[in-house]
Amino acid sequence: MVTLLIGKKGTGKTKKLISLANEAVAASTGNVVVIEKGSKLTYDVTHKARLIDTEQYLISGYDMLFGFISGICAGNYDVTDILVDSTFKICPEALAGLETFTKKLQDLAETASTNIVLLISADESEIPESINAVCRKV
Repeated sequence: MVTLLIGKKGTGKTKKLISLANEAVAASTGNVVVIEKGSKLTYDVTHKARLIDTEQYLISGYDMLFGFISGICAGNYDVTDILVDSTFKICPEALAGLETFTKKLQDLAETASTNIVLLISADESEIPESINAVCRKV
């Protein structure tokens, strides 16, 4: 399942993501991965989660991020949760490519039996209705 954490800057999305990551680690029988741009969550997310900085791997854009997430799922059969912080900072296309990206992620999430959470910095009214059919919102 793909879940969107939506809100404008300063509405507490990152704190919610940190909470979700720590809860996922506590409940998971596998591995939890947190993808971020920069290394600002190092001290907030439990050390039991795998933190990945996209800048280290030169990831930019929806296609590269999808390939990276697919590789994580392919290389590790026991990844139960993947949480992505600051999706629009990693993918400068922002809303333009979000619909296609979320549809591809939904297919991947079903195939890999993985929960994927995306943090989206936008007003909920800006998100296309077609995404609502594919993703759950928190």
